[in-house]
Amino acid sequence: MAPALTSADLRGTWGTLLLSLHPDDTIDWGRTTHALDVLVAAGLDGVYVHGTAGEFHTLSEDEYDQINELVADRCAGHRIPFQIGASHMSAQTCLARVRRARAVAPSAVQVTLPDWLPLSRTEVIRFLVRIASAADPVPLVLYNPPHAKTLVAADSYAAVRREVPSLIGIKVGGGDAAWYAAMREYAGDLAIFVPGHGLATGLRHGAAGSYSNVAALSPAGAVAWQRMMVEDPEGGLDVERRIQSFLADHVDPLARQGFGNPALDKFLAHLGNWAEIGTRVRWPYDSIDESLAERLRPTVRACLPELFPAE
Repeated sequence: MAPALTSADLRGTWGTLLLSLHPDDTIDWGRTTHALDVLVAAGLDGVYVHGTAGEFHTLSEDEYDQINELVADRCAGHRIPFQIGASHMSAQTCLARVRRARAVAPSAVQVTLPDWLPLSRTEVIRFLVRIASAADPVPLVLYNPPHAKTLVAADSYAAVRREVPSLIGIKVGGGDAAWYAAMREYAGDLAIFVPGHGLATGLRHGAAGSYSNVAALSPAGAVAWQRMMVEDPEGGLDVERRIQSFLADHVDPLARQGFGNPALDKFLAHLGNWAEIGTRVRWPYDSIDESLAERLRPTVRACLPELFPAE
C-alpha cells in the first residue's frame, strides 16, 4: 500500500505521468511505463496521474483503470506516495472513478468540480461530501485550476473544511501576498499546492508544494531546485525568475497560439529529453512540433543549468 497522507505531510514537488501516444492516438504503454519509471527514480515527493496534463478528459474507462493499476504497482512497490485523479466533467462519472481509484489504495484522490455548469457554494460542498464518502478512507485533494468554471473563493474554504474533513489539500493557481493571507485565514491547515514555476515564492508565503510543470521539464532538476530553496533561498528565487523568463519567452507564445496545457507540458518534457514521451496529444487538440523543442534544448540548458544536474 502507498504511504498514507495527511494535510501535514502532503508536501513538496510532485511529478505527473504524461501519456506517450502512437500516431493513431492509442497509448504507447512501453514508453509510458518507461516515463513512469524515470519519475519513480527521480527523488520526487510523489507521483500523480489524471490531471490536465495527463489528458484525463480523453481517457476511456478501461484506459483509466489500466493506468491506475500501473501507477499503483510501480509506486507502491517503491514506497512512493501517489495520487490518483478521478476528475471528470460529469459528477456521476467522477463518482464512479473515485470508487475505482480507492480500490488501488492511493495516498490521496484528486477531483475537480463538475464542469458543464457552474456550482453554487452549497453545491460545491454537496459534491465534495459525497465524493469524500465514496473515497473513504482515502483522503481528498481538490484540483481547482484558474480555468475551472467554478472557482472556490478563499472565504469558502472554512465551510468546506468543516463539512469535508477528509479534504487535505488544494491544487490552485496561486496569487499575490493578499491572496496568500486570505488563504491562511480561511484554508487553515489545508496543504496549498501552487504551479511549479512559482514554488520558491509560494513556499515563502506558506504554500506546501507543487504538482509541478518544472518536473515535466526535468524531474531530477525539479528535485534539485527544491533542495536549493531550502539550502539557498535567494538562489532558489533566482532560478524561479529565470524559469519564468524562459517560459515567458518560449512557452507563453505557444499558449497564446492556442496550444493547451497537455501540449505545453509534453513540449516541456520533450525539451527536457528525460524520456521518450513525444509531443503528440489526443484528437481533437493540436500538438506542438517536436522539432521546436529540440532546437530549444541548448537554450534551456544554458538558461537553467541547475535543472539539468546530471549533464
